[in-house]
Amino acid sequence: MSEKHIYKVVFVNQEQVYEVYVKNVYQGEMYGFVVIEGFLFGEKSSIVVDPTEEKLRIEFEGVERTFIPMHKVVRIDQVKKHGTAKMTSVNKDAEESFRKVTTLYTPDKK
Repeated sequence: MSEKHIYKVVFVNQEQVYEVYVKNVYQGEMYGFVVIEGFLFGEKSSIVVDPTEEKLRIEFEGVERTFIPMHKVVRIDQVKKHGTAKMTSVNKDAEESFRKVTTLYTPDKK
């Protein structure tokens, strides 16, 4: 019997840190991209609704898979059960250091 894996993927998108739970993570055919698919969110019928999870649910509604540039992925964990999807702002210090690390090299034109 095959074991079902769940992955927590943390990545940066438009100055926000996304933490989502998905069923599948793999390297895509497009070089330099990680593919995530099978998004997992909490129950819609719950009385208490987390606004960030609801915003993520709406953003990824109808999305079969998404391609994330490798340099935007912060962490991928295999977990036993999924938690609440989150979206948080990147603080300015972390944003600046992250930008320095992820800036692509472009040679000077002479």
